[in-house]
Amino acid sequence: MNAPMHDQEQETLILDMLDRFLKVEVLPHVHHLEHDDIYPHEIVEKMKEMGLFGCMIDPEYGGLGLSTLTYAKIIERMSRVWMSISGIINSHVIMAMAVQRFGTDAQKEYFLPRFATGELRGGIGLTEPDCGTDLQAIRTVAKRDGDHYVVNGTKMWITNSQEGNIIALLVKTDTTAQPRHKGMSLLLAEKGPGFIVSKKLEKLGYKGIDTCALAFEDYKVPVDRLIGGVEGRGLQQVLGGLELGRINVAARGLGVAQAALDEALAYSQTRKTFGKPICEHQAIQLKLGEMATRTQASRLLTYAAAEAFDRGERVDMEAGMAKYFATEAAMENAHEAMRIFGGYGYSKEYNVERLYRDAPLLTIGEGTNELQRIIIAKQMIERNRV
Repeated sequence: MNAPMHDQEQETLILDMLDRFLKVEVLPHVHHLEHDDIYPHEIVEKMKEMGLFGCMIDPEYGGLGLSTLTYAKIIERMSRVWMSISGIINSHVIMAMAVQRFGTDAQKEYFLPRFATGELRGGIGLTEPDCGTDLQAIRTVAKRDGDHYVVNGTKMWITNSQEGNIIALLVKTDTTAQPRHKGMSLLLAEKGPGFIVSKKLEKLGYKGIDTCALAFEDYKVPVDRLIGGVEGRGLQQVLGGLELGRINVAARGLGVAQAALDEALAYSQTRKTFGKPICEHQAIQLKLGEMATRTQASRLLTYAAAEAFDRGERVDMEAGMAKYFATEAAMENAHEAMRIFGGYGYSKEYNVERLYRDAPLLTIGEGTNELQRIIIAKQMIERNRV
């Protein structure tokens, strides 16, 4: 099921509401929550009230039914203020979309209304200690035992796993299948006996949000929680979600790139050297010009990928381009902002050092940027065979 086409009036209302929320409820608390690595419980509750956890869920299940383009703009705005809260939304939305696109009617009717309100909130469990980019190498196994699957294995870098209560869990239901993806399935795994959050992971940036290692020890999942009701389709279900995830990460990169530009531009107009604001020095103008161009190019790529997704097109190349370029733009802009700030950019008193710590994650998460370039090239060749 694809997102509805773009509704400009609805988008304007929602983005105006979001901007007020970010200014009043988020911005004053970012510095404290970020540097003390505190989960933003009150902010999340307000996000529930605003319906953001159901932003792309169809209205018939209680969601807002927003287009992917509007969703990307929401994530962009969040990331300009505090990237961590955008991650709380993203993993949950990918899980919800897996159910909306591939779930049985019973699964949609039971789970989607609860996902939309945030009553059930969580993410996706893909990565393992020895498996990231190559998802077919996962080792977590789910064996059928009557009307349950018994799950054993470990997962790593799972967002929303400590504070949330459900995960779309990628498992092997047939360890002998060839090709390997035919033995992979996606289970809706609610917390219960054998579902163990083994530790919260300490990170360079992306603070405040819960990113954890998980262990599953004879953990039981009812058979009717197999997304779609048919084994062996898990990888395809996940890859569809990763296209949306990469648009999200591109939007995050865009938000961080824009924030770095905003910080640098404002500072360069107040900081003076040699009798004039540093924005009047050509060396600084060269940096600002590059930062602004990278940001706008990221915006165009990200919005184009979101619009293509809304049209129901295959967008692995477009999402890969947007994710690759926008996240590299975030890295470069954060670095240049720090150099424009000079010594102050290295201080925790300013936002620039947070942007500098947040940006590297984006080049790794939802598929490394090395992988994105390979996807782009392969799709370009496939679409232009001579």
